[in-house]
Amino acid sequence: MAKRMTKSPGDMAEGERFDPAQISEFMGKYGHGGMLGISYHDHGPDWVALKMDWRADLVGDAQTQILASGPIISLMDMATSLSIWTRLGKFRPHATMDLRVDYMRPSPPGAAVIGRGECYHVSRSIGFVRGLAHNGDPADPIAHVTGTFIRTAGFGR
Repeated sequence: MAKRMTKSPGDMAEGERFDPAQISEFMGKYGHGGMLGISYHDHGPDWVALKMDWRADLVGDAQTQILASGPIISLMDMATSLSIWTRLGKFRPHATMDLRVDYMRPSPPGAAVIGRGECYHVSRSIGFVRGLAHNGDPADPIAHVTGTFIRTAGFGR
């Protein structure tokens, strides 16, 4: 079982390998991820999956009870960002340069959203990502994303 991270990724010791499973406690308490209730779901060598449960305060349309797009964008921004650190095996400061979201359907009332982000290439200054948001079946996506993150310092390989 992975040890929970109680510090920010930027406070990792030199040589300490980034493990997205360890960030779940930090991510669930602070900032945007904490406010949205985003939690760790799963990961592989170059991808990270996060989960966000449906909540009434995240609804964009009171009549249909469908989730607003903003929380889904935030979920995918976090999943794709973490996928870069996972691929590199270490924290490197970066910022979202571009994140394109194509919505395919709304997320139904009461359904959790899983966001899976993958880093498919890293250059000296840019991380390239893609991903899907779904309700448990990747073959039936809510949204598809592609994007880039730009280094802010010490990005490298």
